[in-house]
Amino acid sequence: MTAKLSDTIYCLRFFCAGAYTEEVKQQLTVFGNLISEKAVRRATRLFSSYAARFNYNADWIPILEADRMPGAWEQFGVRQLVDREADRLSPHNRADVAPGKNSNAILIGTIRMGFGHYRIALAIASAARSMGLDPYWLDFLSFPGSAASRVIEYLNGLYSFGSRLSQRVPLFDRVVWERITSEIALKLEYCARDRELSRLYAPLFGNLDRSLPFLSTHPWTGQAAIHAGMHNVVTVVPDNYPLAFHLVEGSIHAVQTPSNYFGYRTLRNMGSRDQGMLTSMPESDVQYTGHFVDHEIVSNIDADCGRRLLRLREGSPRRFLLTIGGAGAQLKRFYEIIRFCRGAIESDRLAMMVNLGDHQPQWLSLKAELEAVKIPYTLHSEWSETRQFAGDAIDGPMHGLHIFLHDDIFAAVYTTNLLMRVADLLITKPSELSFYPVPKLFIQRVGQHEAWGAIRGAELGDGTLETDSLKSLQQTLTVILNDTDLLEMYCTSIMQNNKIGTYDGAYRAVMLARTKASEGRQRE
Repeated sequence: MTAKLSDTIYCLRFFCAGAYTEEVKQQLTVFGNLISEKAVRRATRLFSSYAARFNYNADWIPILEADRMPGAWEQFGVRQLVDREADRLSPHNRADVAPGKNSNAILIGTIRMGFGHYRIALAIASAARSMGLDPYWLDFLSFPGSAASRVIEYLNGLYSFGSRLSQRVPLFDRVVWERITSEIALKLEYCARDRELSRLYAPLFGNLDRSLPFLSTHPWTGQAAIHAGMHNVVTVVPDNYPLAFHLVEGSIHAVQTPSNYFGYRTLRNMGSRDQGMLTSMPESDVQYTGHFVDHEIVSNIDADCGRRLLRLREGSPRRFLLTIGGAGAQLKRFYEIIRFCRGAIESDRLAMMVNLGDHQPQWLSLKAELEAVKIPYTLHSEWSETRQFAGDAIDGPMHGLHIFLHDDIFAAVYTTNLLMRVADLLITKPSELSFYPVPKLFIQRVGQHEAWGAIRGAELGDGTLETDSLKSLQQTLTVILNDTDLLEMYCTSIMQNNKIGTYDGAYRAVMLARTKASEGRQRE
């Protein structure tokens, strides 16, 4: 039977009236809660459409081989999994240990949709390495010829466009984007779509041992893992706003905050309008772990905060770090901040770092603005130079405006991790960076789901509330530039939070996956 005929029959089973098989019945529930047949039909139609459009071949299975991941291998020993037939890396990068033959292996699934999911994956890899484990990296966008990567690239393009448009057109943001990022992905029926589309992604698990401990940092990698038959899946849930989009039934959900734990445990507001009281997620399927932060940052919290407080006492120039998101949506606000702080930079009261990630078009736009008004800057685009800059700044001085831009995705994301250790204040939208132990000033969110990240930071005392207007932002910048009380409070709170393990979520998520795998082996 051909793959196309098989898929057609699969779809027809949902359209036919009458009794359903147990397999089909499972498609109509999420944690025991019914979802509509209409939603399932819509999901299967979408699967068929994408399968045809992106040339899905159910018989194609990559033979995965481990290669040393550039940048991440040197930083914390990450091996990435690639298709052996594609032979995408040079022979000297070849790693000789397959994950199935490595008892210390931890498999991490990720997708770059924005920088947040990728950043969490790096935190998990860092924590795993510090625990004596060997992280293996499965990036669903690393298979460019596959239907899976092509579908994800298409969907990511739509998301990135919406993110950027929401920052340029307030009416679109208020009427469309806020609703898309909060209401539509909130409902259980959304799971039907992702469960079906996971069939497109499942072949990427290729020849992997299904008993490997697997940490999913994007729900699509988790859904695909379950569909592929992986036994020990932990879904690492981002943000602080519970959405059905992040549910992966059959896995353990690791969440960063108590409020998110409550939201997922009770499936808060995830039912349809006419649905009665929902069946809750089982206690065994969700765990509150704490914030997902890299070992290199967590292990240096007290030392880094101590240096911040010392710089405050000595009257050293403040150090601000602006970091752009994966969609590159905040460029206008970045220029407004630089222009507002120009006097403080020129008078050496402020040193500013701007990480533009890998967004070359955004850099060209910002460069034109800076040069038009003759604001001097230093550009850093070599990874070795960036690492040297961050290392020198730990105990050394910093002056002027520094721009960071890298082509490589690892360098683009991890530059922020290096620079936040030497920054006094991180200026960011309330994204996944909301959960990092550095004083933060939150600018306008990009989507309703991010709002609760700022609330979490403000209540923990390590960041501001969301400054969603230019006037509010400028007032906050003025206070932090001229006075010391906010930064002192944030540093003190971070060190107190560290004592109770608030930032230890990455370690705990790794332990969840290892424990689940160990228990599975004992049962066998």
